[in-house]
Amino acid sequence: MEYNREEKFNLPLLKQLGDLGLLGLTVPETYGGSGMDATASVIVHEELSTSDPAFCLSYLAHSLLLVHNLSINSSHKQKEKWLPRACAGDIIGGMAMSEPGAGTDVLGMSTKATKQSLDTTSTNDCWTLNGRKMWITNGTLDGGLTTGDLFLTYAKTGPERQDITAFLVEKGMPGFELGQQIRDKLGMRASPTAELVLDNVEIPSHNVIGEVNGATLCMMRNLEVERLGLAAMGLGIARRSINVMKEYASQRQAFGSDLWKFGQIQQMITTSYAEYMAGRTYVYALANRLDLESDGNGLDADGAKLYCAQMAKEVADRSIQVLGGYGYVGDSAVERLWRDAKLLEIGGGTNESHHKNMARDLKAMPQELE
Repeated sequence: MEYNREEKFNLPLLKQLGDLGLLGLTVPETYGGSGMDATASVIVHEELSTSDPAFCLSYLAHSLLLVHNLSINSSHKQKEKWLPRACAGDIIGGMAMSEPGAGTDVLGMSTKATKQSLDTTSTNDCWTLNGRKMWITNGTLDGGLTTGDLFLTYAKTGPERQDITAFLVEKGMPGFELGQQIRDKLGMRASPTAELVLDNVEIPSHNVIGEVNGATLCMMRNLEVERLGLAAMGLGIARRSINVMKEYASQRQAFGSDLWKFGQIQQMITTSYAEYMAGRTYVYALANRLDLESDGNGLDADGAKLYCAQMAKEVADRSIQVLGGYGYVGDSAVERLWRDAKLLEIGGGTNESHHKNMARDLKAMPQELE
């Protein structure tokens, strides 16, 4: 509760997950990871979110948006350099994609990278990055004093809309600064969110991840994995909310009996359970068949997150209703869960973007649903 109230981040606890092998859950053991699959990732995200969705959000930003992304898209040398430390928790970071003027329309980003040749030796080429990144989870780790340690950062590198390249930007690089820590958020208050500023930041060529102008596919593929993780977070929020409802309904006495005797309470708890189980079936079915190195899984990644985000918020809302006044105050876990759940309808893709993406994919589907 104190981390939520004071908007503090539990960095020592996150680093401890490295000792458990969770920060590099999907990374091959060769590079310091645990070599596990999408189902393992879903299990961890559901469990962490059941306890604290905000902490889980910072975990997701590091383990999926940064570490998993590097594991899939970087070179062998880059993996050897960065992954063992990131898996151990020695460095903590995230991904820098959204901007003040580009969220859902991510390909409309304005951050640009220009190649600069320092001499005739191509290995000494570098890139100069300029722009601002907004809503960056783990953008600061020390309460708004400095940036996080490492960020997979997307920038425009050509004239076409899809000419986007991924760069590794390191803490301490000249021109890479913390713009602001974003405070007083509705929810996810124990997860730090920041604006990052790139002012003529020189990035060496060996910090380019993947092909120049080829990061759009990497970005979209990683969004699919992110959305699966966020859907699993929705499961955790719903499960905790149902448990709170069940316990309170057993303990609270009204009109001579516990709350389980009343049809309205029965309806809220049982509907919540059915919706949770439907979401859980969807999420785990997707995870069980998902190859983490594949792409083209957008329809169900969008669908699972769309369903679970809305479901989590509605279940948390019912939990508040069952608790009445006790659910409305800050000492209540479900008050926090309700606020945290709203982020799932915005972050990692808005509900509206999921509708658009799914409609496009369903229209293009040549066969009937079976």
